[in-house]
Amino acid sequence: MSTTTIRFLVLTLSGLLLVTIPSLCAGTAAHVQEKCQPSGTVQGPRLGYPCGGCCKPGHFYLTYQCSPPVTNHTKAIMTLNEFTEGGDLGLYCDGRFHMNRELVVILSTGWYGNGKRCGRLIRIEANGSSVLAKVVDECDTVHGCDRMHDYQPPCRPNVVGASKGVWDALGIHDPEEIVGEYHISWSDA
Repeated sequence: MSTTTIRFLVLTLSGLLLVTIPSLCAGTAAHVQEKCQPSGTVQGPRLGYPCGGCCKPGHFYLTYQCSPPVTNHTKAIMTLNEFTEGGDLGLYCDGRFHMNRELVVILSTGWYGNGKRCGRLIRIEANGSSVLAKVVDECDTVHGCDRMHDYQPPCRPNVVGASKGVWDALGIHDPEEIVGEYHISWSDA
């Protein structure tokens, strides 16, 4: 290879890098701006409570006033929730509890949007299937570790809490075996 050819290749590659790197950096910065950042913390109670998921005494838990932006395929963590009387949640939107076979969900605070998705359907995709589910409550990302929240930590900002019916409709039949969490995507229906 001649010296001229090598110089030409080096200049071409340098130009390509100068054009490509700024756009990659800009894309990364934009991505960082779209992420939901913690807004504060809550501290676990001074005394411990006898439940597996309860806040630990003195431990600090992050709180969020936001959730990641909603897209046509919003990435989220689906958790298994109990919607019957005596269960976790499920009555804020319509004032009633729900059977676990119903296709119902709760959304993290930012996605819940002060109730703007209350009673609306979302499409959940996972495991090669999709299902429509009704939003019936909020998964509070701002408060927790207190009596009102059954001493549970604040919800993470990217959670869709779903009934057993939703898990079954998606073909995920043993959620307890997978620690009650599953990576999904969702969108407004």
